[in-house]
Amino acid sequence: MNTIVDTNYNFPNQKSVYKGKVREVYNINDELLVMIATDRLSAFDVVMPKGIPFKGQILNQIATKMMGATQDLVPNWLIATPDPNVAVGHLCEPFKVEMVIRGYLSGHAAREYKVGKRILCGVPMPEGMKENDKFPEPIITPSTKADNGEHDEDISREEILSQGIVSEEDYLILEDYTRKLFQRGTEIAAERGLILVDTKYEFGKTKEGKIVLIDEIHTPDSSRYFYANGYEELQEKGEPQKQLSKEFVRQWLITNGFQGKEGQQIPEMNDEYISSVSDRYIELYESITGSAFNKADVSSVAKRIEDNVLMYLKAH
Repeated sequence: MNTIVDTNYNFPNQKSVYKGKVREVYNINDELLVMIATDRLSAFDVVMPKGIPFKGQILNQIATKMMGATQDLVPNWLIATPDPNVAVGHLCEPFKVEMVIRGYLSGHAAREYKVGKRILCGVPMPEGMKENDKFPEPIITPSTKADNGEHDEDISREEILSQGIVSEEDYLILEDYTRKLFQRGTEIAAERGLILVDTKYEFGKTKEGKIVLIDEIHTPDSSRYFYANGYEELQEKGEPQKQLSKEFVRQWLITNGFQGKEGQQIPEMNDEYISSVSDRYIELYESITGSAFNKADVSSVAKRIEDNVLMYLKAH
């Protein structure tokens, strides 16, 4: 299984490298960011020991395709994709909030609703809703990173402004961009027979002070999708919706006694299971983009990425 789970490159004019749960970001001369999507799989805030073949390519190619499909509405950080696993873009200062937008009462919102809460991040939720029902209008429920960086925390628009996390002028732009992106994402999903349930967007400011979309967009790691076919019927019966996300991995881990809690052992993922996860991610890619997935050459994936990035940097 040829996967890339860690990188240790030293590119020309490299200033620093940041390693997230899945992506590794190289700062080139405080001007460009080279973002490498690895094959690491994270669930319950824990990175699994083995990589998933083609997962990094899948996430990177969905995100870059979706950025291309929304750039007429909202400017983004992306400049080029010199390799299937790599995106190169403008260095930005990220806003310290994630813009979460929900079209349906699902996931975290549904859990809060079940315990009797009717206000989420300062936004009222109507009475009498069932899990996975559609909201009358999509709601924006921002989150901010906790100080320890481990979990995102709900925050209201009022708190964001009163704490000076984002200026009012900028926040109005973030809200406007979030609604436009979600509307376009909803339309793209509908063309594929899918429902975009909820998603999160991250934004940053370029050196010139321009607000742009950064990170990923409309991937199965950042978004929840349902299949449109059968949605109404399942809602009427009160049955769970068929999801298109990495929820299937979480369910497998739970079944095998792991939820990321202290003292729990990560269950062994054998080659057969890893191969099945890879197949599911390919299915997600093809469903979300409407295109066939072309597997990149992974005979020497780390060298392929390095060669392609060096070639791009040399030419620019």
